[in-house]
Amino acid sequence: MKDITALIARLHDPAIGKRQAAARELGRSGNPAATEHLGAALSDSHPKVRSECVQALGRLGEEEASPFLIQALGDTEPEVRAAAIAALGRIHGHFAVNALISCLKDTDERVRIGAAEVLGKLGDARAIEPLDALAGDPFSDVRDTAERAVKQLMKKRNAAR
Repeated sequence: MKDITALIARLHDPAIGKRQAAARELGRSGNPAATEHLGAALSDSHPKVRSECVQALGRLGEEEASPFLIQALGDTEPEVRAAAIAALGRIHGHFAVNALISCLKDTDERVRIGAAEVLGKLGDARAIEPLDALAGDPFSDVRDTAERAVKQLMKKRNAAR
């Protein structure tokens, strides 16, 4: 395993590929000390680096990563927002349900699909009504994913009774 100090320093390298590789390795390191540095790197100028940082935060799986992942849901690039949604799904981001519900109104259909999938898995009934609202989405994949998510949520709600 690489020295975490060297990896953190590489997050500031002029080469995009080196910054991406550093973020990837920090995520694989399992070292929670990397969380703050990866979170700070979410301000990187390149979306591929920001996306890799988000994925790394998700791999660390630390609840401390959640504020950074929620922050990344507001990124200008759909690729980064989608990566943040996937990461929140991996770490079972129940704390992010409201932020994920907001993503159901995103301009990018991939982001709406990802948010619907994760909300279905999380099982929070607060998502049912916003997911139902996607029945009128112009993209059939969004509508289908939202419908499946609602079915998952209803099944969990009925099982809890």
